[in-house]
Amino acid sequence: MSTVFADFLDSRDWLLADGATGTNLFEMGLMSGDAPELWNVTEQDKIRALYSGAVNAGSDLFLTNSFGANASRLALHDAADRVFELNKLAAELGREVADAAGRTVIVAGSVGPTGEIMEPVGSLSHASAVEMFHEQAEGLKAGGADVMWLETISAPEEFLAAAEAFARADVPWCGTMSFDTAGRTMMGVTSSAFVELVEGLENPPLAFGANCGTGASDLLRTVLGFSATGTARPIISKGNAGIPKYVDGHIHYDGTPDLMADYAILARASGAKIIGGCCGTTPEHLASMRAALETRDVPDTPALDEITAALGAFTSESDGTGDDAAPARRPRRRRRTTDA
Repeated sequence: MSTVFADFLDSRDWLLADGATGTNLFEMGLMSGDAPELWNVTEQDKIRALYSGAVNAGSDLFLTNSFGANASRLALHDAADRVFELNKLAAELGREVADAAGRTVIVAGSVGPTGEIMEPVGSLSHASAVEMFHEQAEGLKAGGADVMWLETISAPEEFLAAAEAFARADVPWCGTMSFDTAGRTMMGVTSSAFVELVEGLENPPLAFGANCGTGASDLLRTVLGFSATGTARPIISKGNAGIPKYVDGHIHYDGTPDLMADYAILARASGAKIIGGCCGTTPEHLASMRAALETRDVPDTPALDEITAALGAFTSESDGTGDDAAPARRPRRRRRTTDA
C-alpha cells in the first residue's frame, strides 16, 4: 500500500480525524438494529454525505463505513458472505470523496471488534479472528483505503489478532481501545498496559490511542496515561461528544461544539497528535475543533482538575491503574453495536 498516511503524519504537528458514524447515519434514517454497512450498497449517496460532512468540516482523515463489516457481525444480518464486497465499497466511496477534496485527505478503513469473545474465555480462536480481520483488510485495501483503523477494542487478544492480520495483508494500520470501565477496557487493560502491548508487537501500529468510552474527560485522563509512559508513537484521541443521555426515546450526547473545541485543545496538550470525536460528534463539532486547533495556543500539560473544569467530571474516581480500580467485567456475547 501507499505510504501516504505515514508521510502525511510525519509532516504535520496534528491531524483532525472525523466524528461519529452511527450518530450521523441515524440522523439520515438508519434504524436501530440495522447494519449500516449494507448502506454501502443501498444508500451510497448517504455514505458519500457522511464522508463529505467530515471533509467539509476540516477533517484530515475519515473512517469508512465498515466498523461491523466482519463475518461474525454480518452473519447477524445473513451477510457473512459479503465481507469483501461491503468493505471494498466502503473504501471506494471514501476514495471518491477524498480524491475530490482538493487537499490531502486520508481514507482510514474502519475495523471494529469481531463481536465474539476469544479463547480461553470464549470460543473464538486466534486463527479464526486473524482470518476475519484479514478478510476485512483485503476488501478495504482493494477499495483504496490508505490505512487500516482498528477501533473500540477491549481485549488484548483481539488486538494481537488484528495486528497479525494486517501484517498478512501488508497494510499500515492504527489502533485504538475503548477504556470504558473505570479507566480500563472491558477486559481489564490499563493505559500503561496498552502502551506495553503496542510497543511489543512485531507489526506495531503507526499510531495508537483511545476512542469512545465514556466522557471526554475520562478519555483525556487515559491519553495522559499514555503520555506518561514516554512513548514516542503518535497518540490518537477520539472522545465522545459529552455524556450520553436518554431523551424522548433517543440517546443524546450533551457535548456542544464549544466543549469539543476545548476538548481538542486539551487533547493536544495531553499529548495526542490525531484528534477527533466519536459518538455524538457531528460536522458542527468538527468545524469547531478545527478552528480551535488552528487558532488557539496549546497550554502546558493539563492537570486533572483543569480537564474536569473544562469538560465535566470524570465518570469514575479511578483511572484504572490503582488498587481501587474496578475489575474487568464479563462481557455479553454477540451484541450488535455500531460506534455511534
